[in-house]
Amino acid sequence: MLEVRLVCLPHYGGLPLPRYETPGSAGVDLRYAGTDPVVLAPGKSWVFPTGLKMAIPLGWEGQVRPRSGTAFRNQVTVTNSPGTVDSDYRGEVKVLLINHGEEVFRVEPGDRVAQMVFAPVAQARFCLTDSLGDTERGSGGFGSTGVSE
Repeated sequence: MLEVRLVCLPHYGGLPLPRYETPGSAGVDLRYAGTDPVVLAPGKSWVFPTGLKMAIPLGWEGQVRPRSGTAFRNQVTVTNSPGTVDSDYRGEVKVLLINHGEEVFRVEPGDRVAQMVFAPVAQARFCLTDSLGDTERGSGGFGSTGVSE
């Protein structure tokens, strides 16, 4: 099992530590560790502090992702989804949310604002070349494989 060391900042207060809510959960919830409610107007974004610093092991990343229910019901999502927390980052983990909905979205201190999934990371070695070789797709980009058969 992956071990991630945590430091709780003073504003974390008595919030529960991140945990897997079910045995099959892939992500742990991140909570808003602020002192005041935030009203996120339609089209607006806000940076939510989590009150946590993490030591993610080398070769891993923490992916900050939207909570599916919040995204579905309120059209509120993580702006840079998935946001990456690198293994060498030691600052406070923060969540950047944006309200794509038509209604105001209110976030109270302690609310779960995102989830984090830990994933292995491979680093690439880059090699210059004159040719990449041919494939069936070639250089076909957006929409080049069609929508249906």
